[in-house]
Amino acid sequence: MTTTYRIAELDAHWRAANYLAVGQIYLLDNPLLAEPLRPEHIKPRLLGHWGTAPGLNLVHTHLNRVIKERSLEALCVWGPGHGGAAVLANSWLEGTYSETYPDIGRDADGMRGLFRQFSFPGGVPSHVAPETPGSVHEGGELGYSLAHAYGAAFDHPGLLVACVIGDGEAETGPLAASWHSNKFLDPVHDGAVLPILHLNGYKIANPTVLSRIPEAELDALLRGYGHEPLYVSGSDPALVHPAMAGAMDRALDRIQAIQREARAAGTVPGAERALWPMIVLRTPKGWTGPATVDGQPVEGTWRAHQVPLAGVRENPEHLGRLENWMRSYRPEELFDAEGRPVSSVRACVPEGERRLGASPYANGGRLLRSLPLPALDAWAVPVEKPGSTLHEPTRVLGRYLAQVMRATAGRRDFRVVGPDETASNHLDDLYDVTGKAWQGTTQLTDQNLSRDGRVMEILSEHVCQGWLEGYLLTGRHGLFSTYEAFAHIVDSMVGQHIKWLKSARELSWRAPVASLNYLLTSHVWRQDSNGFSHQDPGFVDHVLNKSPEVVRVYLPPDANTLLAVADHALRSRDQVNVIVAGKQPCFDWLPIGEARAHVARGAGVWEWAGTDHGSREPDVVLACAGDVPTMEVLAASALLREHLPWLAVRVVNVVDIARLMPHEEHPHGMTDTEYNALFTTDKPVVFAYHGYPWLIHRLAYRRTGHAQLHVRGYKESGTTTTPFDMVVRNDLDRYRLVMDVIDRVPGLADRAAALRQSMCDERIRHHDWIRAHGTDLPEVADWSWPY
Repeated sequence: MTTTYRIAELDAHWRAANYLAVGQIYLLDNPLLAEPLRPEHIKPRLLGHWGTAPGLNLVHTHLNRVIKERSLEALCVWGPGHGGAAVLANSWLEGTYSETYPDIGRDADGMRGLFRQFSFPGGVPSHVAPETPGSVHEGGELGYSLAHAYGAAFDHPGLLVACVIGDGEAETGPLAASWHSNKFLDPVHDGAVLPILHLNGYKIANPTVLSRIPEAELDALLRGYGHEPLYVSGSDPALVHPAMAGAMDRALDRIQAIQREARAAGTVPGAERALWPMIVLRTPKGWTGPATVDGQPVEGTWRAHQVPLAGVRENPEHLGRLENWMRSYRPEELFDAEGRPVSSVRACVPEGERRLGASPYANGGRLLRSLPLPALDAWAVPVEKPGSTLHEPTRVLGRYLAQVMRATAGRRDFRVVGPDETASNHLDDLYDVTGKAWQGTTQLTDQNLSRDGRVMEILSEHVCQGWLEGYLLTGRHGLFSTYEAFAHIVDSMVGQHIKWLKSARELSWRAPVASLNYLLTSHVWRQDSNGFSHQDPGFVDHVLNKSPEVVRVYLPPDANTLLAVADHALRSRDQVNVIVAGKQPCFDWLPIGEARAHVARGAGVWEWAGTDHGSREPDVVLACAGDVPTMEVLAASALLREHLPWLAVRVVNVVDIARLMPHEEHPHGMTDTEYNALFTTDKPVVFAYHGYPWLIHRLAYRRTGHAQLHVRGYKESGTTTTPFDMVVRNDLDRYRLVMDVIDRVPGLADRAAALRQSMCDERIRHHDWIRAHGTDLPEVADWSWPY
């Protein structure tokens, strides 16, 4: 049992962390209050979130004790991330911050620097961020802490991941779905997650839902989620510390019993799912801060959320209140004359990498091992002649991924996640190697469910994304497969992850992590059965707005090129790779050697597909990006070769869409010389693009030949219809492309008027045919590259 002496040490550490949190929000100087506070000691702009800080400090303090006493490997995910002052305070107290940033020493000068830099120009953010030692969770947006925590625990059997969930965050949809993650946690091969629901009652200006429902209802909710709640509440530290210590011990004893029993039995199909413990911590908002300010209640109300005392520089009364508040923590008992934490404050702090700020799991690149990727030649499809055979690109990729899964079976550091679409996206060869993670009950009709599976499916894109982010940031590899249209569900999440990676890349102490790889399939051009609701290629536009050093977008035109792109993406670090590829039968254009070279170039001329051979300049450039646009461009090129054999046509395929950007704007961008060599400076360019056509204009608008660039793509004309009708509806079809060439090559309108009219007629015939037969024209459905 925790002794009174130990409680005193815990309280000293907690008071020290509270003092440091207040100091970061308010002070520029006089960190130890060696003299009375004066206005010049106060920051001109008061920024930060005080309300959640005392609760976070309590959790950090008590985690320190159990980590030290039990020699735990632990990580904490701080859901109320705007309470960054608390996490920074604890990192400084344990010494990790000064080791990471030697200019912020663990003394009075270092304390001054800690205070000054907080939410200050040239300093660090007010929320938990990549700059925060021990963090794997960006504190700027709420809802993702629990999914990140479970992602960190998967395949780390010795790891305890504590996760503090704010009661405001608990109201978000992603967090609500994340409670179900415990149905996927394998106590044999995975670590444990200890959720700590922190109920302090308020958000910015409103009460929180879970803090106001009856405790019996809250208990039923949490037990319904599959947890055994342990409750800690109060405002008297003398009572809360023992209660929190007891709850921590009971929770960890229960976790260890679950793991011990499961690991003794091994992975047993049909075994009863464990009821995992969690802690519900109820403390006042802004605990230990000013009770009232200007006659208004503050502590325990929404007014404590951010800065309880405003205008401190200008208001002498508030300045005095701030000084009294800070002195209430008795800093003279917590820090020596040089500003170093005294022994009683440090007594509960673990040593070395056991410290939460120094955990290697929070700097996952230190743990990362390269994937044992198979040679592509063994998994590539043979291509003797372009366009003479067809394969389903994602099925070919699925065989390759199955081999990656097989090669990592012993080390368990590769997972594939997705929202119930692995088989739908034709990646089901994975099931020959591993099943779908599942800890719930099973029935005879179930397929491919497994207690220790490494394919993860839950019908929440948010949870899939959160799992994978947590998995990657703690040193593993993975891929997220989903329908293209519904990748938008995680727009905000990927934006936050890209921001994290950009900031992390600028920190020398953060080791690179494996890239976040998206496979977007069931794409816009082959959603003819699901219709308009499933037709949206705009995720690419969203991602390409983000940090260019982080984002990459690939549109492989066939199965071998998809293999080459996937191999490259799985080897990359600190990036977000978006790969758009089809699952329907697609023509094979390139042998694997040419596919690898094409991916390395990112864009290139397909000489076999055009007629601008030798030294002859092209009359027109037909460009394409994406599998369906590539087929339509090649079909248009074949029509032009048949009907206008004297016309010099160049075919350019773009697989890495960032190549279109100027080199100064993106690491993969082409120089003007490279771009002009492909697209010319003055010839018409008809570009068939997979997504929204204006993206290509945005990427290429500074190029010399932009005035000659005409882009066809998806323009929000969709429905349930035939595959070819989708391209016709959006003017991306081969007949429309031929018409575009005729319209744009000087002098061709008169010479090829009859051909243009016949192309119009073909589009009309198509319209009538599909309404009569329900299928595409035979010459379209049965087309293959004729040369």
